[in-house]
Amino acid sequence: MRLMDALYISGRSALADASELIASFGDDAGLEAAVRAERSRDLGNLVRFCHWRQIERVIATLSCEEVRGTVH
Repeated sequence: MRLMDALYISGRSALADASELIASFGDDAGLEAAVRAERSRDLGNLVRFCHWRQIERVIATLSCEEVRGTVH
């Protein structure tokens, strides 16, 4: 695993938002997170832009069947 592949999850709200989008949008959850990130960026809200980009990465990780990181 490369250093940039490590996923940082800021807290429970990130997982809750990812789970909510997956439940509401299914396979399109990542796309919805990207749309929300773009909307936030367009409004000049950098904090929310970063939040939704993180949610997009969390969704991609949760959807991936490949094992990442160490397995104990």
